Amino acid sequence: MKIFENCHLFHYPFEKVSAAHWQKYPNEYATHVVAVDTLDRKVLPDSQTLYTERLITCRQGVPRWILKLVDGAQECYIREVSYMDLKSRTLTLLSSNMTFCDRLRVHETVTYSPHHELNATVFRQEARIEALACMKRLANIVEQWSVDRISQKASIGKLGFENVLKQINLSVFHQLPVPSPDANS
Repeated sequence: MKIFENCHLFHYPFEKVSAAHWQKYPNEYATHVVAVDTLDRKVLPDSQTLYTERLITCRQGVPRWILKLVDGAQECYIREVSYMDLKSRTLTLLSSNMTFCDRLRVHETVTYSPHHELNATVFRQEARIEALACMKRLANIVEQWSVDRISQKASIGKLGFENVLKQINLSVFHQLPVPSPDANS
């Protein structure tokens, strides 16, 4: 098993970051994401938590040797479950691959929470990658390739998400009412 960890500070308030999460795809940095389908969304009873389950379809370029391990399939499906807790002001995402999970399991946890001193949002990411017994000889190679790939995608993903945040910030700015010249008279 290999573990990938990442932390980043988005210089936007938590409310903007958590709202932007739902508009994250499509963006020009995440062209591998083909579709995002919401399967379920509800407020959990006796709480202030929004539960959402989504299916994310990705099409990624992978090396030939990996394609052979996954029978040539290039599309993969990821199940994402999120909890938006309004009381604690945290957004937690739990993702796992549904495709190829008999050979490789990837479990990712992402949390967004407000920074306590800055008007910013803390992003924490952890991915656990495990190649299964059927690939015992190749396990370390496949796990390391997966960690490297997640690391690369995380860097690109941050750029894409920053872009989404900037666009949302600009659209909110452009929607503000412009005072008329007669207002000061």
